[in-house]
Amino acid sequence: MKRTIVCFGDSNTWGYDAKTDQRFIDEIRWTGLLQSELYNTYRVIEEGLPGRTSVSDDPLFEGLAGISYLYPCLMSHAPLDLVVIMLGTNDTKERFALTSYNIAQGIVRLAHKSRGSGAGPAGKAPEVLVLVIH
Repeated sequence: MKRTIVCFGDSNTWGYDAKTDQRFIDEIRWTGLLQSELYNTYRVIEEGLPGRTSVSDDPLFEGLAGISYLYPCLMSHAPLDLVVIMLGTNDTKERFALTSYNIAQGIVRLAHKSRGSGAGPAGKAPEVLVLVIH
């Protein structure tokens, strides 16, 4: 039976190509590379959105706070074996005035919400992996 991984992130997960202002093809995105390495034993679901923050509502763009979308996202793809969270880059925007500690707190909230979602096999907690880019 295939296992399922949801990759929840921002433009890095979406596959944004800054050179063309478009999206990389599936085979070049990190999620596509992950899928090819795992062959047919896993299904990798790409849930990236450019501009997504961990918990902050952006006053300029609607619907980008990951915390409000996370639960419905996970439940729509359940059962999940693993949730990979790769967020935080957009939280560094000056308009949010967050410290690195505040950003980390937001990521921890996402991880706890993922574990408490019941989106894992048999309604249990999925495993969570947080990726940090620096």
